[in-house]
Amino acid sequence: MDISVYRPGELSAADRAAWTSLQSKAHLQGSPELANPFLSPEFALAVGRCRRGVRIAVVREAGEPAAFFPFQRTAAGVGRAVGLGVSDAQGLVHRPGFVWDARELLRACGLAVWEFDHLVEGQEPFAAGARGSFPSPVMDVDQGYDAYLRHLRSQAPKFTRTTLAKERRLGRDAGGVRYVHDERDPAVLRTLMGWKSAQYRRTGRSDRFAHDWISRLVQQLFHTRSESFAGILSVLYADERPIAAHFGLRTERVLACWFPAYDPGYAKYSPGLVLHLRMAEAAAADGIAYLDLGRGQKEYKDSLKTREITVSEGWVTRRHPVAIGHRARRAPVRALRTTVQSRPELFAPADRMLKKIGRLRSYNQ
Repeated sequence: MDISVYRPGELSAADRAAWTSLQSKAHLQGSPELANPFLSPEFALAVGRCRRGVRIAVVREAGEPAAFFPFQRTAAGVGRAVGLGVSDAQGLVHRPGFVWDARELLRACGLAVWEFDHLVEGQEPFAAGARGSFPSPVMDVDQGYDAYLRHLRSQAPKFTRTTLAKERRLGRDAGGVRYVHDERDPAVLRTLMGWKSAQYRRTGRSDRFAHDWISRLVQQLFHTRSESFAGILSVLYADERPIAAHFGLRTERVLACWFPAYDPGYAKYSPGLVLHLRMAEAAAADGIAYLDLGRGQKEYKDSLKTREITVSEGWVTRRHPVAIGHRARRAPVRALRTTVQSRPELFAPADRMLKKIGRLRSYNQ
């Protein structure tokens, strides 16, 4: 393999166009998972402006780009997926039939180990290092919103009926409901981030927006727009006030759901669920094939989904002392988390404990 490694700013316009082209054609070539916006050059470049150590390996065959591998690395050679912790799709974007050797790729990139937590399907050389696989629910809208709604009525009739009834009641009580699929007001983005931070604290989770680089990343992606990629802020208004919002990323065929939140004062109307149905309707009209709800056990995802795709976590290594030390540190943590997440009898008590901690934290503030 002819492999060149670039800093984000060094990637040529021709290489970026080739990368985007591979994603645009992925669904026609049997690899629809490669069209995910988290695998786009725009996402890698945005992370590169917010985090050190971002690099992009370009693999060429006969002088032409055949694959793109974005990653982050430390000076010691520890590699991670770009945006690890906030990225919901990771891997190597490649042409059809491309075969690679994971250790050879790591060596060319100066990596002893590469860690991932949302490896997409079809990445066999990396998947050999997977330590666990998890479902990622999706909402298929390629046949149109009416077809999706029919599926939803058949799969979850009570959920569908109740959610649509709550939307009607919200409209009556609040004096009208309005949906904006692509809101460009940055003030509403700040409102969403405030809601999400409060939700993290309320449920005992770590507040992602307390990390400056994540806030800057989201703001940068909000202003990133092209024909093939955009940050999309979708907002549900009641009486001209935002009551639910979602910020995600889209390519030509995939809308990756990322940061949803709502005003708790409107919780009885389930505005987040209403918002997701409106998003599905608008996405279908916009030519989107499916909405990726992301890995994680959530009741609303089970209700909205039409099917599941699979993502994996783990790491690939080559023979190197750094890889041995990294694996020794990370393996117990990964194993414990995987066990809890994969077993409902453990996950439910852990989730309740986190929410209790969140309530205590909110009470003491």
